[in-house]
Amino acid sequence: MLARQGLISDERGLLIVERSADAAPLGTVTWHAVSHGPNPESRAWNIGIALVPEARGHGYGVEAQQLLARRLLATTQVNRLEASTDVENLAEQRALDKAGFSREGVLRGAQFRAGGWHDMVIYSLLRQDVSAERRG
Repeated sequence: MLARQGLISDERGLLIVERSADAAPLGTVTWHAVSHGPNPESRAWNIGIALVPEARGHGYGVEAQQLLARRLLATTQVNRLEASTDVENLAEQRALDKAGFSREGVLRGAQFRAGGWHDMVIYSLLRQDVSAERRG
């Protein structure tokens, strides 16, 4: 049903993040396909999150990103998930660390926002990272 409404497709998706206690909407998680080579096996998901200000700092983002990552790895064939954030967004960097993502480096001048170019930090989570976590 969601696919027919345009919220999830083979190339991208969007889901609402809600608090389980009362189903209050807290924001959204998104994902879109990125390619690191010409073959389909080189496809990865780039994920993102947007939470309402009052939901930040309570662990909802960590949990939402963990749940999304596990869902995408369980239901698709990708080996790699990615997420990026502004180098100054330390809260999101901490959330990605807590969600199990590994910091890979800085994408210099990767995003144009608010009238200027911004550096982004890129994170990844591989299928083997989640498998090792479950074994450990």
